[in-house]
Order: sequence, then structure tokens, then C-alpha cells
Amino acid sequence: MRCFLLPALLALSLSANAMAADEGRAWQAGDHHVHSEWSVDWDRTTSPPTPIRGGDSPYTRSRNAQQALAYGLTWMVHTDHGGPGHSAVTHEHAWPALEQARRDVPALIQFNGMEFDVPAAEHASLIIAPSPRERDELVDIERRFSRNEPADGVQRDEAQTMLAALAHMRALPAPPLMFVNHPSRTATGMGQWGEVEPDELRAWHDTAPRVLVGMEGAPGHQAIRSERGLYRNPAAPTFGGFDQMTTQVGGVWDTLLAEGRRFWITATSDSHHNLRDGGRDYDPGEYSKTYVWARRDADDILDGLRHGRMFAVTGDLIDALELTVRGNDAAQVATLGDTLALPVGTTMRIELRVRQPSRANAHGERPRLAQMELIVGSPGDDGTPVMQTRHSRADRWRRDGDMLVVTWDMPVPARGAFVRARGSNTLDATPPADVPGEDPWQDLWFYSNPVFIDATGAASTTPAR
Repeated sequence: MRCFLLPALLALSLSANAMAADEGRAWQAGDHHVHSEWSVDWDRTTSPPTPIRGGDSPYTRSRNAQQALAYGLTWMVHTDHGGPGHSAVTHEHAWPALEQARRDVPALIQFNGMEFDVPAAEHASLIIAPSPRERDELVDIERRFSRNEPADGVQRDEAQTMLAALAHMRALPAPPLMFVNHPSRTATGMGQWGEVEPDELRAWHDTAPRVLVGMEGAPGHQAIRSERGLYRNPAAPTFGGFDQMTTQVGGVWDTLLAEGRRFWITATSDSHHNLRDGGRDYDPGEYSKTYVWARRDADDILDGLRHGRMFAVTGDLIDALELTVRGNDAAQVATLGDTLALPVGTTMRIELRVRQPSRANAHGERPRLAQMELIVGSPGDDGTPVMQTRHSRADRWRRDGDMLVVTWDMPVPARGAFVRARGSNTLDATPPADVPGEDPWQDLWFYSNPVFIDATGAASTTPAR
């Protein structure tokens, strides 16, 4: 009798612990890529170059925070560009501006950060954990490792410098977070990479898997219709506003997930200069949002970002999402970022629940969700993930209060799996390539982060990382 009771008691205990961990949590909308007047330009006629305030964005940090709050965000990261000697700008100007913004907009959780100039690559959002050390930690990282920091203008552009930076960050008492920005913006074609390559993502993640935790699934700069996301090469565009590494089923993101990597996606504004003021961007939260399942608390929001409890969405298509995988036992359940162990060949029930906002979006519309898709991947023999998809349109959904619900039953794959979902206000099962002139408000998508399935009783399972 005892051998049967212990697993059941353990499952109940784990379920109770999960419920306790979730107490007080709700969906917290945010943006981790926002620029201010301290994304300076440079007068290079002087030596060293002199920073020019407002050169790359006209807005104060307080103004950005006010706009973020007005568009429904709970949290935001200030991420100004670096440059020659910019660590001094961070110390003397950007940090005091952040302190002022926190006083001016106390209702918004504001993180210290920067758009880190990645050595031997392009850019990443660096998010510093709040602490008495947060100013000095950012200044030190920028001064020692940022590619464009040397005052003589000679870039530190070696791959080893990035690995050293990540090794430094992972050893900090409260490690920061990093998300790779616009990963395919410099690609030359489909699967033809530019300054960010899949093997670089692997190397960075291997070095610091709790620091380098993901990438922008949907880059910013969505307001400019001639080149959505500033993906200027027509041979390597965005797809429904999302990066090709994310949108291609069985592509880069799915391959990383099939390798067992806990690697997440987000959506950001990359706000510099708003469209209504003559720029090419939307304000924080105006078009793109990353929702994190967390308490209204900086540390718990960082924990949600670190562990994948989040989804990405554009145009306020949805404002809540639950993706759960269950086994035969009611206590066997996992959701975004979790791992669930299930016996090979048994049935897993996958349920997707989403909520559409009750209010109009910033464009004055209430877009209708037209279709949702389940995406399931498993490790393949040759390293290419084995993919399955299931599409569902509105006539197959049921309503549960204010939630739209769709379920699928599938056998547990022999090598384990990951499960993710996406949906759109279009009827396109697969997002088509974005073309000049299209209206981004008519092409809206959401993407969940994955749930992982560990297959038990199999010779080979998805490795945990």
C-alpha cells in the first residue's frame, strides 16, 4: 500500500507548492526595449567623442514611463544605446534620470538596463536586477564588455569578449537577464544569417543559461510601413511582425527548444521616436506587449522572464493566456515554462485558453481572434525537430466565461516534446512575409512560450537544461 500512496502524496504536495507559488500572480504587461534622450548621438570631431543628448531619441525617461503606464504596462526596462565612453553617460545622466522617472511614475515598475552592444554580434536588452548595486553593476558591465565602449573608437568585437561578459554576469549575486534583440535583422535571406547566428545563441546560452534566456520574437519599429521592424532586406523580412527565427515551424527557435534549451521569446517596442511625432515607432505598450505571469513585484517579474512564464502579443489581440498540458492523473499538470513527466504513448490533454480585451486597442479597434494553432516539437535523429501542428478556427472553440478555449489530445512522443501556441486575427495558418505598405494593425499575432514534456519509460528523452 505504501508504494502506491507515496507517489500520490508527492504529486499532491507538488501541486500544493505550485498553487502557493502562484498566489497573488496575474498577467503583468511590459516592454524590455525602450530608448530615451540618453541614447545619445556623438560629436566625433572631438577626442574622445562628445555625447549629444537626444541624438537618437527626444524623450525623457519620465515621459517614456508615463506613456508605458498610459498604455497599460506594469513594468518597463530603460535600454539606451552605448557608445564610446557611454558608461560615463550611464553613471552621470541616465541613472539620475531613472531615479527621477521612478519618482515621477511610481506606479510603473522600472528596471535599469541598456541595449548592450554585443561583441561579435549586434544588440541585446540587458536587464539589471534591482538592488543597491544596480547602478554600479550596469556601469561596470558596460565599461568592461560593451563592444562600442572604447573611447578610441576601436570596437571590442571578439566572440570571447561576449562569453567573458556572460561569465561575469552569471557570477553576480543577483544575475541580470539578457534577451537578444531583432536577431534576424541583418539576415541576407531565409536561413541565411547575418550578425546573429544560431550557433552564437547556443554558445551564449551554454555559457550563462540563467542570464541569456531568449530573444525578441517580435522586434520593435513596427510603425514604419516601408520596412516593418526595420528589417530592410526584402529577402529576409518579418512574418506577421515576428522574426523568422520564431515564425518558421521547425526553424531556429524550435530547434533550440528540441535540444532542451529553456529559451524564450518576447515582443517589444524598440521605441525611439513615435510615429505621431514624425518617427517610425510606437510607444511602450502601444502596439507590442510581453505579458509575464507574476506578482506586481520587480523580483517576481524577473523570475517570470527568467523561467518563461510569458507570452508575446501585438495590437492587444489578447490579454491573458493559459496553455496547460495534463496527464491522466489530475495532479499531472504543467504550464508555460514548466516541465511535465509523462509515460511514453499515454495521452496528454493540451488546453489553450485565451482572453480578448474588453476595451479597444490604441488604434481604436477591437480585433477579432480568427484562428489559433498548436505547435508540438520533438527531438529528431539528425538534430532537426519533428514537428506537428493543429489548427483551430472559431467554430471549434468553446467559451468559458470571458475565456476562449480549445483542447487537443495527443500521445506523448517517445523522445519527449515541447508544446507552444500562436494565434492571429487573420486566417493565415502560417504568417506570410510582410510587404511594404501593409497595415500592422490588420496583421496581429500572439505567441506563447513552451511547455516541456519529459517522456518517461523511453530510451532517450528531451534533455533538461
